[in-house]
Amino acid sequence: MSGHFSAENIGHGTPGHVPRDAASQQPAQFAFDANSEAQIAATVVKYPEGKQASAVIPLLYIAQQQMARHTGSAWLPRVAMDVVAARLGMAPIRVYEVATFYLMFNTRPVGRYHLQVCTTTPCWLRGSADVVAAVKSAAGIRHWEETSADGLFTMTEVECLGACVNAPVLQVNDDYYEDLDGPRTAGLIEALKRGEVPPPGTTIDRFGSEPIGGRTTLLEVPNREPAAAGHDEGTPDPHGPEA
Repeated sequence: MSGHFSAENIGHGTPGHVPRDAASQQPAQFAFDANSEAQIAATVVKYPEGKQASAVIPLLYIAQQQMARHTGSAWLPRVAMDVVAARLGMAPIRVYEVATFYLMFNTRPVGRYHLQVCTTTPCWLRGSADVVAAVKSAAGIRHWEETSADGLFTMTEVECLGACVNAPVLQVNDDYYEDLDGPRTAGLIEALKRGEVPPPGTTIDRFGSEPIGGRTTLLEVPNREPAAAGHDEGTPDPHGPEA
């Protein structure tokens, strides 16, 4: 079994401590601010009358982003889930089920930079272990789910971020950093410490998901003869044999 689920690897670096509900950190109240209300109005209207519960995922995300704006930590306190449930006419347990199922939602506080390291087979084969080691060293983190002493970083192990061609991948908050190795990961962490956010995407000489060094096929775009004046390409000529 992965060490991700062992008692000594869960919690904020304290062996055996498992603050799964973060009870001591739960705020007493939560209310959507004006920014969030505008997003909610534009979101709920997309769903048919009586089907507003379908907006639960976007509303949870809006609540989590509000927590990030107000506290510097993108997470979902239970009272925020209750507010979402009331807004959508859902039983609170239905909202809890969604929030605890998807890894995109954090049910306890995380650092300002949530470092989500993919360790699934493609990333592992391409060196995700070096990425993990660099994060631990540069951010001062010992275990998964731990937050650094300065509150800047939380490191989480995740399954397949869907960018296998550009493995290994590290997701920082909502951004992907791809084609990493140990030194480039350490450089990324140091930049974040300085308050700099490097452009997301590949960290090497690669365009999108093209091969390293550029394309090896389809190097030339074939010239196409222009369509006859007054006729759209692909439209039969009314004076031709099919007319």
